[in-house]
Amino acid sequence: MLRIIYGAEEMPHSAITEPHPFTVLRADTTVSAERTGVGDPVLLLHGLTATRRYVLHGSTALARAGYELIGYDARGHGASQPASDPGGYTYDLLGDDAAAVLAATGHASASLVGQSMGAATAVNVALRHPQLVRALVIITPAHRGAPSPNLAHWDALAEGLEQGGVDGFLAAYGPPRVPAGMVETVRAVMRQRLERHEYPEGVAAALRAIPRSAAFAGLAALEDVSVPTLIVASRDEMDPEHPVEVSEEYARRIPGAEFTIEEPGQSPLAWRGGTLSRIVGEFLNRDGIGAAARGI
Repeated sequence: MLRIIYGAEEMPHSAITEPHPFTVLRADTTVSAERTGVGDPVLLLHGLTATRRYVLHGSTALARAGYELIGYDARGHGASQPASDPGGYTYDLLGDDAAAVLAATGHASASLVGQSMGAATAVNVALRHPQLVRALVIITPAHRGAPSPNLAHWDALAEGLEQGGVDGFLAAYGPPRVPAGMVETVRAVMRQRLERHEYPEGVAAALRAIPRSAAFAGLAALEDVSVPTLIVASRDEMDPEHPVEVSEEYARRIPGAEFTIEEPGQSPLAWRGGTLSRIVGEFLNRDGIGAAARGI
C-alpha cells in the first residue's frame, strides 16, 4: 500500500507555495521527497551518489515560473532509507519509486527531468509507464541500456565508502579526469554531495547493484520513447563520466528529440541550476506542456 505523509498531517496541494517535505512508504524502503510551487508538475530524478538537490542545484526558477517541482531522494540516498534487501536497487525498482512519488502527489502525469542515473530512470518510466510521462528532459545520460562493463570500478567505490567513508570513496575514485585547474573544485563538490547522505550503507549498496541493472533493453529501445524529449549534454573535457557521444546517440534514437550543449570553454549546463531551469522551462513551454504555453 502507498502512503504519503506530510509531516504530522496531510497538506492540501493548493496550500503548497514553499518547499514542503513528505515521505512515501514503499514495501522495502521509505522515500524522502518534497514539493515546491503550484502548477504543472515536474518530477526531478537525480544521479547515483547524489540527492534531490543535484538536479537543478537548488534553483526554484521553475517553481516561480508556474511549475510544481517534485524532488525526491532515490532509495538509499539522501534522507531516503536503504532498501531492506542489499540487492534492492534496480532500474525497475527506481522507476517504480518514481511512479509512486508521482502518485502520492495526486498528479496523473508529469514532465520528468533526470540526470545521469535519473536520466536512465526517467526513460525506464517513459517506456514502462508511458501514461505517466508528458515530456522528458534527459541530462547527461551515460546508460546504454545494459549493465556497466566496468563493475570493478563501482565495487571499488562501494568498498571505499564502506571502509573509509567519504575519504575512502574519494581515494577509490582517484583524481577527477578534468582540467588540472578544476580538480580540487570537482573534488570539493563530490565531498559536499556525499556528505548529504544519512545512510552511506545505502549508497554503497546502490553503487554495487545499479550498475548491474539495465534501465531498458539496449539503445534501440529509445526509439520507442513517444513524448517530447530534450537532451542536455556536457562536453567531455569537463564531464568525461557522461560522454557526449551517449547524449548524441540518445538524440538520434529518440524520435523528434532536441539536443543542447554548452559552448566550448563554458562549464556544463548540467552544473548551472538557473540556466538549466531556464532551458527546461523554455522547452516545456515551446512544446505546449508548460503553464506559460497555455497563458497561465
